[in-house]
Amino acid sequence: MIEIGQILASGDILGDSPVWWHRWVTLGTLILMFLGMARNWVPPDVAFVGGVVIVVATGIVTPEQAFHGLSNHAVITVGAMFIVAAGMRETGALHLLVTRLLGNQTSIRSAVARITCPASAMSAFMNNTPIVAMLIPEVLAWCRKRNLSPSKVLIPLSFATILGGMCTLIGTSTILVTDGIMRANGLEPLTLFEPAWVGLPIALVGLGFILTLGIRLLPDRKELMAQLGDTQREYIIEMTVQPGCPLIGDSVQNAGLRQLPGLFLIEINREQELISPVAPTEVLAEGDRLVFTGIVETIVDLQRIPGLVPAAEKHYDLDPAARRQRRMCEAVVSTSFPGLGKTIRRSDFRTRYDAVVVAVHRNGERLRKKIGDIILRPGDTLLIQAGEHFERTFRGSTDFYLVSEVRDSMPIRHDRAWMAIVVLLILVGMLVGTDLSTAVVALIAAGLMLLCRCVPLGSARESVDWQVLVVIAAALGFGEAVVNSGLAQDAASVIVELSHHAGGASGVLVGLFLLTTIMSELVTTKGAVAIVFPIAMASAMGLGVDPRPYAITIGVAAASSFATPIGYQTNLMVYGPGGYRFSDFLRVGLPLKLLVMVITALVVPMVWRF
Repeated sequence: MIEIGQILASGDILGDSPVWWHRWVTLGTLILMFLGMARNWVPPDVAFVGGVVIVVATGIVTPEQAFHGLSNHAVITVGAMFIVAAGMRETGALHLLVTRLLGNQTSIRSAVARITCPASAMSAFMNNTPIVAMLIPEVLAWCRKRNLSPSKVLIPLSFATILGGMCTLIGTSTILVTDGIMRANGLEPLTLFEPAWVGLPIALVGLGFILTLGIRLLPDRKELMAQLGDTQREYIIEMTVQPGCPLIGDSVQNAGLRQLPGLFLIEINREQELISPVAPTEVLAEGDRLVFTGIVETIVDLQRIPGLVPAAEKHYDLDPAARRQRRMCEAVVSTSFPGLGKTIRRSDFRTRYDAVVVAVHRNGERLRKKIGDIILRPGDTLLIQAGEHFERTFRGSTDFYLVSEVRDSMPIRHDRAWMAIVVLLILVGMLVGTDLSTAVVALIAAGLMLLCRCVPLGSARESVDWQVLVVIAAALGFGEAVVNSGLAQDAASVIVELSHHAGGASGVLVGLFLLTTIMSELVTTKGAVAIVFPIAMASAMGLGVDPRPYAITIGVAAASSFATPIGYQTNLMVYGPGGYRFSDFLRVGLPLKLLVMVITALVVPMVWRF
């Protein structure tokens, strides 16, 4: 039998030895990066960019290698999918799908089950990156409405799509990369459902873990808006239920109008009837005027409900095209305001400013009058629906102390929801039925969203989370340093040699799993496969066994990247929105990773014999 250590040390498998001190610089930089992120000293993008700068400055990688990640398919795919997700969000199509999926669940476990199980099934036939990119904004909005913690939902969402992706050849790019390397090394390629022999048991056990112990291990952190609570400005606003509104016939409770944080339904005006206080069982009807008091972020959410429009003026903003040309702004009334001492209705506000007051805030006082009957005073903060250029026109006016546009207040393009859904179906069809790369398909879908005017160009630019893209690109660049410095080869030699002496062929399988796990968390999943695969081939050659079980093991180990937020792009995508810390992934992901390792060690030798 050929000695494994001799094969691993040979230049045929791992290449020539690099400069000895490069290992120590890379290792030291890696430790500093992990400490910085684990202790929240620096954000992930700063840590990774700083690490890349060090390895470039010391000559471990070339500038071309360091910044090659900017053109990587993963970065392009994630960036394009932010735009696709924005199109789904701007048209309300995604809100409709998630609302139907999650319903009115108020239990965390039930909500996690209803979002993770379908997401896991979808990711078996569609790359998990676009699924997570589209669902994050809507899951956040859904959690906000029910005062639930998104930190309990977003890691399960990411993990569930990773688990589902291991069930087929096309579910995750990591398995596809494994298949490509197998072909290149003369091994029989994987069939579409061959990974399911091990992937399906892993997915079932993994989802069971997430829905039981995993939820308990996750932190319960509120969004910043929820933490601020009553310290934010509270407005009074009237909304009219228009014909065709989906809330008609629903009770106040079922319509979700009692779960919105920082919002209170004061009364309902129905023809000549005044309903106050409003019972949770009160059924909404066409023409109802709903009087709320609440914070601006929640008022923006209210306006995203189709058929629910501000009742500031009769027949105002009912045309979808006209509503898209308007923006929501906040303006503080000054002592020079010409309408002081008059009601809003008599101040000719719309004529003077081409805008309508939809809500009023006054020093924490809960105003119970209708909007038109409120007498304006200096210092009142007005929530205004105005033309596109209102902020620029009146920013320097003496009529107001301050004018600012409310973020994300653009009206939903409900009339284009069907177009966004068609684009999504085209995306899924191309991913499943063509040989085009995920990046190309994602770019085509993003372009269609823009061409169909599902999302304006400005909103598309703003939708891209550049911090996530920088982290992914920098992680790929630093992965080059791990390989170039010889650090990856050193770790590989030690782990595989020890595993061989501990348990023969089965021991090497477990050792390869552990090695791939370490590499995938440090380098990237696809980089880990590329690094470990030649080691697996050398191990199989030395032991005189079939390398296929080792290849399958490497693919599963690389794909199941749970222990850190940097190992896989979907983990990075939920890192910030969920308010997570580095240690949160370790606390939940490490036990899950151990479960995956046990199942792999049991199933792979049974299905693909040595």
